[in-house]
Amino acid sequence: MKHVLLTGANGFVGKVLLEQLLAAGYRVSCACTSPGASLRADVEHVLLDIRDAQACAATLERIKPTHVLHLAAVSHVPTSFRDPLLTWNTNVLGTMNLLEAIKQKAPDAFVVLVSSSEVYGEAFKAGVALDESSPCLPMNPYAASKLAAELAGEQYFRQGVRGVIARPFNHIGAGQSPDFVTASFARQIALIESGKQAPVIQVGNLDAYRDFLDVRDVCSAYLQLLTLSEQSGYPRLFNISSANACQIRSVLNELVGQSRQSIAVELDPQRLRPSDIPFAVGNSDRMRDVLNWQPTISLKDTLASLLVDWRSRVETEQ
Repeated sequence: MKHVLLTGANGFVGKVLLEQLLAAGYRVSCACTSPGASLRADVEHVLLDIRDAQACAATLERIKPTHVLHLAAVSHVPTSFRDPLLTWNTNVLGTMNLLEAIKQKAPDAFVVLVSSSEVYGEAFKAGVALDESSPCLPMNPYAASKLAAELAGEQYFRQGVRGVIARPFNHIGAGQSPDFVTASFARQIALIESGKQAPVIQVGNLDAYRDFLDVRDVCSAYLQLLTLSEQSGYPRLFNISSANACQIRSVLNELVGQSRQSIAVELDPQRLRPSDIPFAVGNSDRMRDVLNWQPTISLKDTLASLLVDWRSRVETEQ
């Protein structure tokens, strides 16, 4: 049986990906930095801090996975500004620890390294959908750390480790932290509907255009990338994107339109990012051409599921 080591398994994406992996018939070992009380009881849980090289080696030697899906990361841009050392230690050194452990202890394993569209940075100022050949010009510590992790991955690929790098664009859906824009909107709307917040939603920059994907579509792309382990001559790098430019204002309008309340909008300067860019959209032709992947879930349906999730969650908030 194909056996996947999934790092970051108790995160927003990891929980969705776990279900898809199990449904596809994979055996899954879930690696987390803390006990996974929120994970399924019928899968193996592994306590692993990827910043610990010895722990990575011991885990890979014991598990001997056929595949590794590496999600574990500090992924919040404001956090990367506040704590760049944690960000680099986790995203770069942690990735190198994992790759070295794969090379030494599970050399036949195929790894999917999950990077980020944030690595393109200033290149988005061209105002066009970027493909994998576009320059990478990171604009924040998170993006820089992800690009450095990619470069580390490329070196291990040269040394015989098998795998690919994925650059997903903005993925959203049920279970996401309110630190991210669409979840923040949905949570505030749910709080307003429940009478726990005044009927005013606090927002940051609504003029920017982003490339939004349902997290379930992103996870299906990761599963498709795993199938490359059975092929040769595949590209090393894949964008995962919708290729559609969606203004954040239209996302907010759709969510407010799905609400039962009359809601006002108010700008909160604290929500403005210091390195925001007006347009960030990706070209995913390579995923389509090589793996026949494309998104299947509409943004409207994604936002509806997000709002339903937050209505349920705020009921239990104190």
